[in-house]
Order: sequence, then structure tokens, then C-alpha cells
Amino acid sequence: MRQDLENLVSMQAGRLDGARPAAVARQRKRGKWTVREALAALADADSFTEYGGLVRPAIDGMEGAADGLVMGAARVGGRAVDFVGYDFTVYGGAQSALNHTKITRMFEHAEKRRLPVICWLDGGGARPHDMHVVARPSTPTFVVFARLSGLVPTIGIVPGRAFAGHANLAGMCDLLVATRDSAMGLAGPPLVEAALGKRFTPEEIGPADAHWASGVIDVLVDNEEEAIAVAKKYLAYFDPPGSPSAAPGKARDQAPLRDIVPENPRRAYNVRKVIETLADEGSVLEIKAGYGKAAVTSFIRLNGRPVGVIANQPMFLAGAMDTPACLKMARFVQICDAFDIPLLVLCDTPGLMVGPEVERTGLMRHSARVLTALANATIPVMTVVLRKAYGLGYYIMGSRPLDPEILLAWPTAEYGGMGLEGAVTIIHGKELEAIADPAERAARHAALTAEMKEANTAIECAARFIYDDVIDPAETRAILLRTLDKLPPPPPRTSRKRIIEPF
Repeated sequence: MRQDLENLVSMQAGRLDGARPAAVARQRKRGKWTVREALAALADADSFTEYGGLVRPAIDGMEGAADGLVMGAARVGGRAVDFVGYDFTVYGGAQSALNHTKITRMFEHAEKRRLPVICWLDGGGARPHDMHVVARPSTPTFVVFARLSGLVPTIGIVPGRAFAGHANLAGMCDLLVATRDSAMGLAGPPLVEAALGKRFTPEEIGPADAHWASGVIDVLVDNEEEAIAVAKKYLAYFDPPGSPSAAPGKARDQAPLRDIVPENPRRAYNVRKVIETLADEGSVLEIKAGYGKAAVTSFIRLNGRPVGVIANQPMFLAGAMDTPACLKMARFVQICDAFDIPLLVLCDTPGLMVGPEVERTGLMRHSARVLTALANATIPVMTVVLRKAYGLGYYIMGSRPLDPEILLAWPTAEYGGMGLEGAVTIIHGKELEAIADPAERAARHAALTAEMKEANTAIECAARFIYDDVIDPAETRAILLRTLDKLPPPPPRTSRKRIIEPF
């Protein structure tokens, strides 16, 4: 072999894990995979083409395989993607002048070729060794990545640490998956200490459970293997029709849907059971389960076809819509609309939350986000009213003015322009005030409420064409599938349809 070729082969091998036993050992001590092990688990066999693998740190005397960033094009589940992964064994996965240039190149490639991007984000921000001495006019990395919003799916995986620039990238991803022992923050311990005069550990600054509760983390997992499985599952929802991932799935027995909603309207039930029963087996991926618990947002498949679901959750606040639930639903609608994924709305809400405390959360604005997202979406929306459909909450949750493809109700559905008890108090206020005896007044109020409920049952509402039909719950999946089958395919996109807000 010629000397120049021998040198090249040696350098190429030197960036791989087999030539770096000490680096691999450091990762084992952390209990973590190397970035190349993660890449091997993620990418289809023999599909990865590396970019910039021979780049080294800009400062003379510094060493570091691929300058701490492994990146390139690969296939995941047969679909072409761009992958960028920070190598924690190289200066803690820090962002350098040259690996900023590298990652910007990969993001520009994704923008040009409209390829999904998967980011392995394990590092503590900027590498100060060369960032202040290497001449460069700007760092467009974050701007270019932001321009991918709504153009291609972006997935972030945090297996350990993501601080400063890494956290910035994580915050812009459509889907953020993190392990339970991870930590994130816009500033790491040294900068926090410089600003506040107190030393914190990464876990004290931004533990995973805090980001899970705040809605920053979309899916929380135990380890890297689970994170990669979630990323693959999520990515497959955006596969084009006819791809292997869209093969018809196995349906569950639909009969249990008849009994999930209790006969007693005051009893709660878990709407996740409805979603799991309707969906193909094994196809549900819930997003932001730790946040906005009055709502559930999930991707599912119906006979292989990707569908997004937003649902009220009666297990929390009786399904009333508060600010976190609205924020979660609005962003989920944006993701579905950006990539032309049909939406299923499962409504069971007594309306928007009320009272002085909730008004301090800005619910007026945030409930409007859901309505605005749905009103301007061009994807098919299918609505099923499971039980309560009251007030502005129902108006937002796929009601007739939003022009759903089909508007169905189960026999348990209740309808009202507002909560019926409150409506009775307003409509019959003078009559009720004239009754002196409290017990008699309460009995009269209950009787009037019962009359109003009887006039607003599912069947009575269908008679006034408030719903397109009232159906046997066990027929829901079949009707949804027939509705989807009659829809034309979305028009081909030559440009971005819309951006997706970071939260």
C-alpha cells in the first residue's frame, strides 16, 4: 500500500471506537454508550456515510477524534436521514469552532435535501480553548437549525448532559427524548457559579424530572436503547404512503369501548384506554405525558396510517382545559399540520378552567392558541365526543364551526353551551331566588338541570344535527377508517407549510 494511502487508512481507523479504548472506558464509567455505538444502533446496516471525520481541533497540540462531532447521512428504517452526534469523550462533547462549522454544513444539507435530522446531544456547551482564538465572523448553526422547523422532522436525544448550545439545539427539536438520569440547562455549572456565586451540580441545575414536568422533555426513557427505539418509532410516522411502516396493523377488540365511559357522568376514566383500543396494536406514542395532564397528545396508527390524537383527560381536572393542556395541544396540532398528518379529536371536557388563579396563567391567550391552530390547519380533523361537550372548551375541541371531516358522538355524550348546572342558575335565577327554603331551592335546581340534560343527550342533539351521527362506540375505528379512506392525498410540498413553535 502506498504511504499516503496507508496514512489515510490509519487516520480513518483512528477515529473509530476500536482505536480508542481509553475513551470507550470513560463512557463505560459513565454508564453510557459512545456516540458511534448509538449511531450503529440507530442506522440501518452499512448505510452511514460520514462527513468531516478527519477534522481535528483547531488549536495545535489538541487531539480529538472528528473534533468531537460524528455526523453524516444514513438510513433509519429505510428512510434517508442526517445524523449529528456529539462525542462526550472528546472534551466533554463541547462545541468548537470547527465542529460548529461541521454541524452547520449538515443542517444545510438537511435543508437542501429535506431530510429529517436526528441529534445526539451529549455535551456541556462551548469549548473555550479555541472559540476565542479561531477567527470566524459568526456561528450560523442555531439559525440554520431553526429554519428546519416545519420543513423536516427534527429529533433530539439527550443521553446524559446538554448544556448551553446543546440545550439550545434540544429546545428547538420537534421531539426531545431524554434519559431519566440526564440533565439540561442553558448554562452549565461554571457559568452558573460565575453568575450566582454558588456551585451547583448539573442535576441540581436541570434534572430530567424538572424538564419532564415542565414539558421540555417529550418522552422520558430509561436508557439509550429505549431512546433510539422511540426516535425510530417517531420518525416512521412521517414516512410517505406506501412505505413498509405503513403496512396495515393489527386491530384490538373494539367491544370494550362500549364500557370505558362510566354510566355515572361524575366518574372519571382514563382516556388513554380509548386511544389504545382504537389504535393498531403497539402503535401509540404519547408526547409530553408528564406535562399538561388534563390533555393527552399521541401519535397512533389506524390500519397502518399515521394519525395524531388530542384528547381531554377526565382523570385530571375532570378534563377541563387549563393553560398547560392548551399549550401542549396547540403545538401538537402544529406538528400534525406541518407534515400533513390527519388529526383525531376525542372530546370530553366541561369547558375551560375558570377562576382567578387560572386567569393569572394567561389562559385567554393559550386557549386561543389551540383554536387558532385548528382553525388554520388544512389537515383532515375527525371529532368524536365521548362525554362532556360544554362551552368554549367544546368549541375548541373540533366542534362543527371547525369543519371536521366527521363529527361523531357516543351515546354517553352530553352537550351544552356552558355547564348545565351554571346555565340553570343563570336562566332560572329569579325563579330560584324566589324559593326561600334552601332544600326546596336545591331540589328545584336539580329538577331543572335534569330537564336540560335530557334535552341535550346525544340522540336529542343528533336530532338537531349538532352531530353528524351518534354511534356504537365499538364502530368508531371502522367509521374513522372509512372516513380516512375517502380523503384525497395531500398536495405535494415544494416548500415549508408552516413552522412549529419550539414549545
